[in-house]
Amino acid sequence: MRYDLVIFDNDGVLVDSEPISNTLLAGYLTELGHPTSYEESVRDYMGSAMHRIHELVEERSGQRLPVDFDEVFHARVFAAFQAELEAVVGAAEVLKQLAAAGVPYCVASSGSHERIRVGHRKTGLDAWFRDEIVFSAEDVGRGKPSPDLFLHAASRMGVAPERCVVVEDSRLGVQAALAAGMDVYGFTAMTPEEKLAGAAGFFRRMDELPTILGL
Repeated sequence: MRYDLVIFDNDGVLVDSEPISNTLLAGYLTELGHPTSYEESVRDYMGSAMHRIHELVEERSGQRLPVDFDEVFHARVFAAFQAELEAVVGAAEVLKQLAAAGVPYCVASSGSHERIRVGHRKTGLDAWFRDEIVFSAEDVGRGKPSPDLFLHAASRMGVAPERCVVVEDSRLGVQAALAAGMDVYGFTAMTPEEKLAGAAGFFRRMDELPTILGL
């Protein structure tokens, strides 16, 4: 099937940010008295918007995170991005092929617009993303697994949900895409297939994606 729109998740799909951000998140939560391992951070928070972190911590501990939690966490993440962040291998080549084939694409991320832009500038992927094709959970209020973000992106791009395909690497993202009525393919470089149940297919290297998309 040739799709009318390819929607990319950002963290872990376009930029190799998940190891960095989950290491920092686990460390910060532990500092604040909520012991969290890297593996637990990946399991519970990978692919989620910031509000989910607050909700889960309060649900489990009965305590609210500090009011400046997001600000402090993002400052640490952005500093680490500037030092360490790289694009996912092959991501720029896939975007180049999509552009050459005239296939519309966009990014729909649980991260903030600032986080998306910081990562894209550091990795050079900003060359492939105009502001009008960058969508964040900030735009809709509810992040993944709610379908709101993907439906918002499809609407803004003028494409029916059933003509969209989503590229995801998180359980929450796959759930959101399915809830939106979209096909979704699971990127398994970091996430095992069994964690991405419901995806139409799986791929481990980004250079496999063009074949899946029929380019």
